[in-house]
Amino acid sequence: MKIKKTKLKDCVEIFPNPIRDSRGFFQRIFDTKILKDKNLVSNIVNINNSFSKYKGTTRGLHYQIGKSKETKICRCINGKCDIYIIDIDKKSKNYLKHVRVTLDSKKRNMVMVPRNCANGFQTLEDNTEVIYFVSNYYNPNNERGLNFFDKKLKIKLRLKPTIISKKDMNWKHL
Repeated sequence: MKIKKTKLKDCVEIFPNPIRDSRGFFQRIFDTKILKDKNLVSNIVNINNSFSKYKGTTRGLHYQIGKSKETKICRCINGKCDIYIIDIDKKSKNYLKHVRVTLDSKKRNMVMVPRNCANGFQTLEDNTEVIYFVSNYYNPNNERGLNFFDKKLKIKLRLKPTIISKKDMNWKHL
C-alpha cells in the first residue's frame, strides 16, 4: 500500500498495490498492521455501501460527535466521485479547510477521512458505488452535518447537483 498525505492531519489517500498475473490481480485493500504502523486508524467495526444511480448526486457533509466520532476509509468500487473532507476541529490550523479527492474505480484509490472531519461526495458518473470502512458505530443522535453551499466552506462542486436529499440541503450554515 502506498500512502499519500494531504494538507489535513491524518487525511491520506491510499493506493493498494495489486499483484498481477495472467488471471488478473490480487490486492489487499485493508491492512491493520500497515495502518497502525503509520499511526492511522486500524479498528474497523463495519463496512457500508452506497449506490447512486445518477451523475451529480451529492451526499453529505456528515460527521458524528462525542463518543460516536468515526474515521472512514472510502473507496469507489464502480464509477467515479469526488470526496470532500472538511476539518471541523476548532483547535486545528486547518479548521474549515477542505480537500477534494477523486475516487475512481479504475484507479482503485481510497481516502481516509479522520474522526475530526466532515465528509460528503458528489458522483461524477451514473451508477457510482462507494464502500466505507468505518471505525465506530453510527449513532443517529450524534449525527451532524455541514451544508455544501455554505459560503464559509468555499467548496466548489465540479458538477451542478442533480440529486441532494432534503436533510443534506437543510444542514444549517455556519
